[in-house]
Amino acid sequence: MVSPSPLGPPARPAGDPFAERPFLVFWEMTRACALACRHCRAEAQSRRHPEELTTDEAFRVVDQLAAMRPPMLVLTGGDPLMRRDVLRVARRAADREIRVALSPAATARLMHYDFHALREAGITRMSLSLDGATRETHDRFRGVTGTFDRTIAAVRMAEEAGISLQINTTLTATNLHEFPQFRDLMMELKPAMWSVFILVPTGRAGMADVPDGEALEAIFHEMAGLAGTVPFGIKTTEGHHYRRVLHQVGKGGAKGRMGMRTPEGIRDGRGVMFISHTGEVSPSGFLPLNCGNVRRTDPAAIYREHPLFVSLRDSDALGGKCGRCEFRRICGGSRARAYGATGDPFAEDPCCIHQPKRRP
Repeated sequence: MVSPSPLGPPARPAGDPFAERPFLVFWEMTRACALACRHCRAEAQSRRHPEELTTDEAFRVVDQLAAMRPPMLVLTGGDPLMRRDVLRVARRAADREIRVALSPAATARLMHYDFHALREAGITRMSLSLDGATRETHDRFRGVTGTFDRTIAAVRMAEEAGISLQINTTLTATNLHEFPQFRDLMMELKPAMWSVFILVPTGRAGMADVPDGEALEAIFHEMAGLAGTVPFGIKTTEGHHYRRVLHQVGKGGAKGRMGMRTPEGIRDGRGVMFISHTGEVSPSGFLPLNCGNVRRTDPAAIYREHPLFVSLRDSDALGGKCGRCEFRRICGGSRARAYGATGDPFAEDPCCIHQPKRRP
């Protein structure tokens, strides 16, 4: 656990656009899940944890979040549909004018859900994962046969119900070669957003699973070439140096990023907050450093005042070449991958090959 400094919280960086509220709140409703994904961050289990937040506690958290006014709340897991109250929680958030997204697992449970009921509960976006470009590779990644087919079916069901769709693809050392097939699959499915996640060594994943930096650089340049020319938005998760590539090829900022409203510079703890199934608050689900618990502390106070959150919002606090980089404010590297690789969340991102210009 990260503890507050005995000298009190550090001063907030001047001009911090994320000082008062996060842009994205990820809420791990449960760690229960019927899948057995190879690199699961949550190391999901088949049964719900007895110390999960209760429905009443979840409602209180929704009300506290509503006071912060985050633009997006993502209900995730595990599989959030393993909680019977998930739609009640979603409805309460939507009624308080929070945009709600759902990140379910592609299981038989999802196939039995009425997607129109999900939409009526206030869920405006759904994210589904495709981590193999073929039925064989995706099912092997997810650990359960039939997951690929259920995911494709869920894509169609979401479209029919009028739910905006995001597809998440995790790139690892073993599936990096499938990128052309992933690209072609997205051209066929045409989601609102394609989020390419670069593996972080946490949960069931280790450093041996992290993709090669040189190969990633080539893929980011191909993605930059696609941006603005394909019928869906493209973004990365824990691949912040894609923003640097966009700037280098003249597509920085909003240009060429159709459907992507996420501000540049957002990263773990800087515009992102994570709430675990038992109420622990961290800078992200991939940076599991406990900064407090919503059962005892208002999440707004944790986000705004905890020394780790405040320091992570300061791009000048970064170490290694990330701290020297001319792109540190729009990128800043993956703080989660730095922590997973070195134990230091302020170290340089081991997946970025860019050599920064010398700072004066």
